[in-house]
Amino acid sequence: MNKIDLSPENAECWLSEKFVPAAMVQNCLDSLVAEVSWKQDEIFMFGRWVKIPRLQNFMADPGISYTYSRLKMEADAWHPAVFRIKELIEQYTGQHFNAALLNLYRDGNDSMGWHQYNEPELGPDPIVASISLGAERRFLLRHKKLKDNLKEIHLTSGSLLWMGSGVQQSWEHSLPKTKRCKSARINITFRQILSEDHSS
Repeated sequence: MNKIDLSPENAECWLSEKFVPAAMVQNCLDSLVAEVSWKQDEIFMFGRWVKIPRLQNFMADPGISYTYSRLKMEADAWHPAVFRIKELIEQYTGQHFNAALLNLYRDGNDSMGWHQYNEPELGPDPIVASISLGAERRFLLRHKKLKDNLKEIHLTSGSLLWMGSGVQQSWEHSLPKTKRCKSARINITFRQILSEDHSS
């Protein structure tokens, strides 16, 4: 486990590069690409609806939904591979998660812009466990006020990035486009939904 220095707040952030056992990684990636109901949703940005530059799916315990950028997502049932990874994280950290957002980056043209997890249903200081499967991608963290305070992390297949207390309050993150990446990556962000009644 490698701690990531997010000074000045000393937010809790660390990376475990080989968290998912190697024997599981490719099987999980192949089954999720083939079996998950992937969608290219639209979100509301800059006063208009735009298609996101990736595919996504939302999984959760029964009765849970999730809303961001005016997009309300109703949950699919847990895929067995995702549920097994969730169990591994919970056993390792002691933190419980009841939902996961899956993003499929088909190649380096798919990306994620600067954002933070600040939806009301996640609570004031959400903890997010982020799993990477497939192609290695460059991940950036940027302080919300000190914009030149930038951290770069290379997320390898099977890695767990833990964004704990204080991270979402003071930092935002992104996954930029890259011409070097020609293959797929799945990112699974596990989170705890406190209430399904909020919307943004």
